[in-house]
Amino acid sequence: MLARLPHPYLLLVLTTLFWSGNMVVGRAIRDQVPPFSLAFWRWAIALALVLPLALPHLRTQWPLLRQHWQAVTILGLLGIGGYNTLAYIGLQYTPATNAVLLNSFIPIATITLSWIFLKKHLLGVEWFGVLLSFVGVTSIVCRGDLNTLAQMSLNVGDLWMLAAVFTWALYTIGLQWRPPDVHPMLLLAAFTVVGLLALAPGYAWEIVQGQTIQVSTDSLAAIAYTGVFPGFLGYVFYNRAVGEVGASKASLFIHLMPVFGTLLSAIFLAEIPQAYHYAGIILIFTGIYLTTSSLPRAKTR
Repeated sequence: MLARLPHPYLLLVLTTLFWSGNMVVGRAIRDQVPPFSLAFWRWAIALALVLPLALPHLRTQWPLLRQHWQAVTILGLLGIGGYNTLAYIGLQYTPATNAVLLNSFIPIATITLSWIFLKKHLLGVEWFGVLLSFVGVTSIVCRGDLNTLAQMSLNVGDLWMLAAVFTWALYTIGLQWRPPDVHPMLLLAAFTVVGLLALAPGYAWEIVQGQTIQVSTDSLAAIAYTGVFPGFLGYVFYNRAVGEVGASKASLFIHLMPVFGTLLSAIFLAEIPQAYHYAGIILIFTGIYLTTSSLPRAKTR
């Protein structure tokens, strides 16, 4: 299956599209679905989808999986149990504008942690590309008015989002220590099991506190979306792409989230893009091009 997947940069674009919808959905149903409940059922659905692809490899590769249980546990806690749960909690308290802007620090956090832990560096032009794409994100989020930044204030939701940012950065660079000979579907299933075990106490606590899912067509459709697209497909695509192009380059595609937010709003909400949208989109794509154009160097990153 994975051998037939397209170019890694296309996989990253699709992943970012799915995750853009995830942010919108997480904010939209915050009053209907508590954060731990959303995270738990998202990954329960993803596990149901990945198990048929993972189980054929379990018997032969179980010794390898058990041998690398530390890496599997840490990556499962960070990528499955950690990032999305922290983001969903943050979205309970902070506007989508703040969430998107803070989420755009993921490439910078990933590059910084790669330099600290892996001693990996970017060229000057690649750093310029990262900065340029971040300026494009800021242009879109601030609607072309830098005074918006001065008026933004941190709240408890923003702190949760920052925790999510560094959790995802650690997961991204940690993927280089995943067991190399374990089938990707089996590995994703193992990560998901670890994440679900970590999420179960929080989910149970919400139920005890009376914070239950308000069952409706909208809430069930939203949960299904998070499980199928950002959960299952998003992680399959992202994990494969990181192995192809490296953590620093892969994380840069997070900057496409406000671009897709703009396009989705135009398509589904009839919101006409403004000049600052186009300027931001051009800056983001220029920055990504500058940072990813040296594809032969990618695997050494």
